[in-house]
Amino acid sequence: MELRQLQYFLKVAQKEHVTRAAEELHVAQSAVSRQIHQLEQELGVDLFVQKGRNLQLTPVGQLFCKRVESVLKELDRSVAEIHEFLDPELGEIRIGFPHSLGTHLIPTIVAEFRQHYPHVKFRFKQGSYHSLIKDVVSGEVDLAFISPFPDTDVHVTGDIVMTEELFAILPQNHPLAGESLIRLEQLKEEKFVLFSEGYSLRPIVWQACLQAGFEPKIAFEGGETDTIRGLVAAGMGVSLLPEMALFQTNPLQPAQVRIVDPTITRTVGLIHRADEKLPLVAHSFRTFLLSYFRLRENDTPVG
Repeated sequence: MELRQLQYFLKVAQKEHVTRAAEELHVAQSAVSRQIHQLEQELGVDLFVQKGRNLQLTPVGQLFCKRVESVLKELDRSVAEIHEFLDPELGEIRIGFPHSLGTHLIPTIVAEFRQHYPHVKFRFKQGSYHSLIKDVVSGEVDLAFISPFPDTDVHVTGDIVMTEELFAILPQNHPLAGESLIRLEQLKEEKFVLFSEGYSLRPIVWQACLQAGFEPKIAFEGGETDTIRGLVAAGMGVSLLPEMALFQTNPLQPAQVRIVDPTITRTVGLIHRADEKLPLVAHSFRTFLLSYFRLRENDTPVG
């Protein structure tokens, strides 16, 4: 069994088509077909079955595919570790984060880290709470910022790096927009613009409203901070956002007001797989991040 056979097999499994797989691999279609045929002969099983114009994995093919994906990921990781051992500054850091941290925090910390390690590469992936945990567990990313910190998940481990306050955001012409402090109860008759199901800020806002004695009336839902902020600024409702998500990125901005009853916060954590040693360059980045947040713990909010 050759490495090339496994690579060709995985690409065909992903594309469900020999021609498309060959195009992406930049080889002849006949070469891909031959390698798949030889692999099936060596294993003594059919890995694919024809379905219309596409190929589908057989049940045994699906089982084999999972193992091959794992093997090739480990191989890629081993090669990366060798390169990092020879020169840690030439490595790549794969990091995931929620949308609310993408506007200011991620660019800020990456820029500061690259002042010390200018040749390190970054691969970024945004996602929701559950997708970020999945990406860490599967090895898709090395590290992920996540909120709230998943202290009950045995597959990941990490540290809480900061606790962040949530503010009310209102249209600029809202009667409460000029206030310095409000109680959340004062928004009980308002329509809310909330994150969609699966985003961690939604249950935080929902629970805070219930604590204040009401269930929020949903006017609109969205998946990105800019969308939430823009809809509120356009007068479509009110919402709650963490301070990190309030940095201005366009001229149309909502008013922001501190909430005192109840005070609403979220934890932001940095996680990685519980059963795996981080690559050298990712370990260096994690050490930098923990120091970064410790130094700012007693200062003004990050950003």
